[in-house]
Amino acid sequence: MQNIKQGLEACLAGLVVSILFMIFFYKKFGLIATSALVANLVLIVGIMSLLPGATLSMPGIAGIVLTLAVAVDANVLINERIKEELSNGRTVQQAINEGYAGAFSSIFDANITTLIKVIILYAVGTGAIKGFAITTGIGVATSMFTAIIGTRAIVNLLYGGKRVTKLSI
Repeated sequence: MQNIKQGLEACLAGLVVSILFMIFFYKKFGLIATSALVANLVLIVGIMSLLPGATLSMPGIAGIVLTLAVAVDANVLINERIKEELSNGRTVQQAINEGYAGAFSSIFDANITTLIKVIILYAVGTGAIKGFAITTGIGVATSMFTAIIGTRAIVNLLYGGKRVTKLSI
């Protein structure tokens, strides 16, 4: 039980550091990414609670931590692409559209290869390895959803159709 408590504390510490990093480097877009990160964590825990017999173990916590790192990476890719498009002279709307479009293939490829590895781990693993694979697989799917669809929806809500000349990124 002590290991699980320490694992959860480490997960929370990692989440806080990730949130501070995102807000410091990406300002408003960091806040958007943070909301996606928190939503991702809620979705993982929610889906895990629906699975019969699923318990939170150290391998599961490791899967969640790995997933949060993947989710942060996806948001960094998106935000850096948007910044790159802005520096190339694109309008705000063009930069947002091109940023998401340009980052999509990298995010998708990385997550698909991770899911393939997770499926293999689940197929050949036992006990703790299967728990890690399940948690990581759920997390990868939810992180793709929150990073690509969730943040895009929030960005469109804030900036879509508006004549914005400068982004807080």
